[in-house]
Formats: sequence, structure tokens, C-alpha cells
Amino acid sequence: MSEYVVQRANMVECQLRAGRVTNSALLDAMGSVAREEFAPIALKPMAYVDEDLRFRGRVLVEPMVFARLVQCAEPGPDDYVLDVGAGLGYSSAVLGRMASAVVALESDRDLADRARKALAETASDNVLVVEGSLEAGCPEEAPFNVIVIEGAVASVPPALLEQLAEGGRLAAVVRSGDGLGRATIYAKRSGTVSARTVFDAGTPYVAGFEPKQEFVF
Repeated sequence: MSEYVVQRANMVECQLRAGRVTNSALLDAMGSVAREEFAPIALKPMAYVDEDLRFRGRVLVEPMVFARLVQCAEPGPDDYVLDVGAGLGYSSAVLGRMASAVVALESDRDLADRARKALAETASDNVLVVEGSLEAGCPEEAPFNVIVIEGAVASVPPALLEQLAEGGRLAAVVRSGDGLGRATIYAKRSGTVSARTVFDAGTPYVAGFEPKQEFVF
């Protein structure tokens, strides 16, 4: 048995189950997707550690935080999902095993190309990688039942909320400044979006989603 297989099993048992992740489809997905295949070469040995891995402005979110965020978003087998800031595609591969189809949105062309390759090699046939602005979302493919942002944001772009289907959920870690972020679920009901905080997380910002600097004269 490979070292990574053992590490993946330990991640499920010691990080996810111990962190109150109970969704069986999610546990199965994270127990089957080879996280190391979606990490940069230098970070592969750290693929299963319980911390965030940062590379090229993207975040491979800490397994337990990612799992709890997805669990709260409740993607189901009939759902259409938008994965924002997909990086090398790990999160999209996991979501693809839970949902009907996933759009993996990535603005970095090289990362998008590498994600396509990694997703093809892991038989993630229901994931479509799209290059484009993360903030603008993917209006041509909207609406989405579930949207997940891979990393923290100072605020959720209005365009993403507009792309939620009726009854849709958006999951993101919202931070202001250097303090802890708040994992937040936005839900659209009767055309109105409401938000609820579900837990705290120290997730790093996605590049471009940091707080805007204010200049005082």
C-alpha cells in the first residue's frame, strides 16, 4: 500500500471524522480522490497535512475546513456546481463525485491546463474547466445550485450571488483583515439571498479577493 493511500485514510479518520464531517458521500469522495495528484510537485509530501497549502495565488484548503464547508453547502447528485479558484482541480474532483456536474473556474491559464490534465487522469469526466475572471463567475453556464469559493474573500462578489439558482447555496470563508475568517453559507430563497455563519477558519485569501486598501490623505 502506497504511503499516500495510508495518509489519505488517516486524513479521513483523524481529520474529517474527528472534525464533525459526517456526510458519507463527501467522506467517500475525499477518501478516493488522490489529493497529491492535484498539488504542485514541491507540496506533494504535504498533501494530507491539516493546513492550507498556498501556491500561485491559489489555496488548497485545509482538508477539514474544505470538508466542513462543502458539507454545509450540501451538494447533491442532481446539483450543478461552480468551483471558483479551482487551482489544479482537487476541489472540483471531490465535488464532481458528489454532484451531477461541476464547472471549475480558473483565471490562470497554466493552472487551468494542468487542472484539465489532472482531472482527465482521475476520470473526473463530469468536470468542465473554464478560464475566466473569478470575480465575474461563469454567467454563460449559470445558474448553479452550489457555488464554492476555494479560499477566503473579503466579500463575496455580487456576480457570484446573482448566478445562484433558486434554492442555491454559496459557500465561502469571509475575512476582514488579519483575523479569523467566518465560513459562511449564502442561500437564495424567493430571489432573496440570506447568509449564516457556520464556523471560524483561518483560511488564506484567494489572490485578488483581499480587502481593498484605503488611502487616507
